[in-house]
Amino acid sequence: MKHSQVAHGGAEVRGSGDADVLSAADQRLVAALQCDGRAPAERLADVLGMSTREVHRRLRALTRQDVVRVRGRLAQPPDLGAVQLRIRVLRGRIEQISSALAAREDIPFVDMSAAGDEIHAVQFTRGPAPHNRLLLQQLPATSAVTSVEAQTVLHAFRQAHEWRLDVLDPAERQALTPPPAASERREPDETDRSVAAALAEDGRLSASAVAERTGHPASTVRRRLTALLAGGLLRTEVVVDPRRLGLFVDANVWLQLPPDRLDAAGRTLAAHPAVHGALAGTGRNNLSLALWLPDTAALYRFLSEDLTGLGVTAVETFLVGRAVKRPG
Repeated sequence: MKHSQVAHGGAEVRGSGDADVLSAADQRLVAALQCDGRAPAERLADVLGMSTREVHRRLRALTRQDVVRVRGRLAQPPDLGAVQLRIRVLRGRIEQISSALAAREDIPFVDMSAAGDEIHAVQFTRGPAPHNRLLLQQLPATSAVTSVEAQTVLHAFRQAHEWRLDVLDPAERQALTPPPAASERREPDETDRSVAAALAEDGRLSASAVAERTGHPASTVRRRLTALLAGGLLRTEVVVDPRRLGLFVDANVWLQLPPDRLDAAGRTLAAHPAVHGALAGTGRNNLSLALWLPDTAALYRFLSEDLTGLGVTAVETFLVGRAVKRPG
């Protein structure tokens, strides 16, 4: 398929279907920001082979049009757990149930099936075995819900914020990725939280801009930012519609594997460029994947080729009709 390239307020896009696909240069810039959302324009330019002026121009265009947002957020606490929910609903009621789930603070992900009869959601939990009112009382009491399946997440091979657009070579990615975080972690205090809150909408704010918003001295903000980033307590995330990256198929795949093949398969599939989520859990399907792919032909190749040789005994594929809620 041919794409027509046009200029749109400074960001180059190529039309494809009902979404505009970013140019190769803009996609490389997005991928660089995924490595380090606070990387200086000079370093981005040096690694990507652009001029600093061009990087500034492209960043301004992408952010002013709200095509791309870089946000800062504190890392999840170590005791945070998660439950994956598969909720089957009566046709015609899926919007109502999806909206109610999306309104909850403890639910960061809500997907509606393309068939219009199933919802996938992730619910965060705290503590070892919480009494889950949503699962045990609220959903069963809802007349539009026909069945609920819940699977406790046992291990995350890849989370959404760890996904990287596969348009950089390994050397470029390594040059842009900060060193591993320190192993010792502390609990963020109120100053840390206020700094992170200032970066929630714009993770590239300078220390002086954060100081102005929080009222803390600039020297304090610089010191806290350095410590938070080095300690892995603060991370940057890039929010972008995958369709702007040429990824028009959003799918969830549920796999069954024997116990002795689960870990190896999870690690292998988490490294696949299409996989932006890979979770091991309880239940009949013990490995779930979230995929972004350019088209259904790529999905077919993933199912028929990339899953072979891993010990998979059963597969269920769920096409997402609408991502109702995603982080960011």
